[in-house]
Amino acid sequence: MTPTCENPYAAGAAYLDGRYMPVGEARIPVTDWGYRRSDVTYDVVGVWDGAFFRLDDHLRRFRRSMEALHMRPAESDAEIRAVLERIVALSGLRRAYVAMDCLRGAPPPGALRHPAFGRAYLSCYAVPWVSVASEEMATRGMHLMIPKVRRIPPESFDPRVKNFHWGDLTEGMFEARDAGADFAILLDGEGHVTEGAGFNVFSVTGGVVATPARGALEGVTRLSVMELCAELGLPLEVRDIPAEEFRAADEIFACTTAGGIMPAARIDGRIMGNDRPGPISTRLRDRFWQKRAEGWHATPVDYAAHAAVAEGGAG
Repeated sequence: MTPTCENPYAAGAAYLDGRYMPVGEARIPVTDWGYRRSDVTYDVVGVWDGAFFRLDDHLRRFRRSMEALHMRPAESDAEIRAVLERIVALSGLRRAYVAMDCLRGAPPPGALRHPAFGRAYLSCYAVPWVSVASEEMATRGMHLMIPKVRRIPPESFDPRVKNFHWGDLTEGMFEARDAGADFAILLDGEGHVTEGAGFNVFSVTGGVVATPARGALEGVTRLSVMELCAELGLPLEVRDIPAEEFRAADEIFACTTAGGIMPAARIDGRIMGNDRPGPISTRLRDRFWQKRAEGWHATPVDYAAHAAVAEGGAG
């Protein structure tokens, strides 16, 4: 969808440092530390069929991340919630990828060059739905690999705080591309599985579902998988998963806000099952979307309340 005279927000809407605008107009200063030092935390919530999924969980995690990085923007949680609803409503999107970022600005002239003097502010936007895996990958199952690059250790930076420190994940993505795989799953320094670029992972061995205990983001969709395992009576273990166990698993699947549950079919060239998504992964994926359609953890967007487009794009 492209902007029109009727709705300049049709391609997406943004909120930047207190102002609303079409997403294409959102800019941050190149001198801000959010840009120069990746001094940013963020979260992403999905809108599907006109409703947020687990909005409160995302807002709580966003606030925890901001507190961990000593960031205190002017907006309260309730105000951030209202901002997110408004940018979705302004866009009119029924299925949207909705990001909330908190950036640190540069210290003002004369202040000490220390992050304590950099003002924290919000940048939020809603754009058409984005999925990590393509339709082809979703049908055939993702092809994964374990790269040489290792995940940044938790002792250096807590992976439970969402961040833009993607140097290791980006290198893994290039290694996967060179190997003819779709995505890379990084190991920690001890050779245990952590996560991929923007998604958590699970393995299934002998009917038991397992997910890494450390070294990865505590994903909101990961939490949903845990709830589904309990509902479906599937044994679940949260523990260290050695690389060789992961490579030998009966099934592997990933999960993320931008795509839900995404089964894999291959790992390091090894074909799992019949080279298609496995039965437990498929059962979890199907139940996930069935419950989403039933309104599970849904917060409907009040489009009517924001029907009037802000004149000139200003809030």
